[in-house]
Amino acid sequence: MAASCFKVLTLSVVAAAALVQHRAVTGAGTVPAAGGRCLGVADYPAAIGERVSVGAMGTVIAESGAAFANEAALELDAAGRFITRTAGVTVARALGAATAVGQRVEVLLIPN
Repeated sequence: MAASCFKVLTLSVVAAAALVQHRAVTGAGTVPAAGGRCLGVADYPAAIGERVSVGAMGTVIAESGAAFANEAALELDAAGRFITRTAGVTVARALGAATAVGQRVEVLLIPN
């Protein structure tokens, strides 16, 4: 089944770093640290200085940084991709499984 999403809240930030579509973004417009907090997920790519919309509440399409199971608690890797939570902040719950890096999966964002 193709990934879908249902965003309840979309915010915007000015990119302070190059941002990649479907990866996590901070409120400052940067890529979060590995295991860190995020505002949400970029809706499209953005260069430094560009405004980008960010899905901040609800479900979003996110890029996997590794394989993970359906319903897994997720944290972020150093590139803003979603991975199974080990010691970082839980930022989402998987609504589908990922079998490799770079897959697009629907996730439920968790306020953090």
